[in-house]
Amino acid sequence: MSEQKWAVGITGASGAIYGVRLVQELLSAGHTVHLIITEAGWQVFHDELDWVTDDREGLLRDKLQQDFPGQLHYWGLRDFNCPAASGSYKCDGMIVVPCSMGTVSGIAHGASGNLLERVADVMIKEGRRLVLVPRETPLNAIHLENMLQLSRLGVKILPAMPGYYQKPQTMDDLINFVVGKALDALDVPHSLFRRWGE
Repeated sequence: MSEQKWAVGITGASGAIYGVRLVQELLSAGHTVHLIITEAGWQVFHDELDWVTDDREGLLRDKLQQDFPGQLHYWGLRDFNCPAASGSYKCDGMIVVPCSMGTVSGIAHGASGNLLERVADVMIKEGRRLVLVPRETPLNAIHLENMLQLSRLGVKILPAMPGYYQKPQTMDDLINFVVGKALDALDVPHSLFRRWGE
């Protein structure tokens, strides 16, 4: 597969490891990733992964970029110089993983209140792939209506719900299933889980 350009958003919903693993998979496949992390997302890195987030650029280089062939570009929430914020930039699509309900709301209502919401808005207006991986339970009627509105616009809603038919043995097996389904939604090949019938 030729190199692709993906925008990835990581928000403050629980499940930061999903976003981390997805970025690593994209970079290991040689793709370019434009990464946007909300402040709450950074907090979840600290709370769930025990990462020290004082040196953000260094942390991303060590934990995400590693020695992978793909290129990682990190953009702050107010840095609208990000190429993916423009419809003229040929971005293959965007995934927000995990996606908070606040972010779902901002995207559903076209708020473009920060770079993450703006890039998502560009994906919708340009008819490009946009995948949201919500990680929230239970869901109230507002959450459901916002996701329904986005689904009707062609946005793929892919809840972080692992399957169990592959008989997971470890936490990594559960994480890899969700990330693999997310990569399937982007049409990015992977071998993260055993498919039904294999």
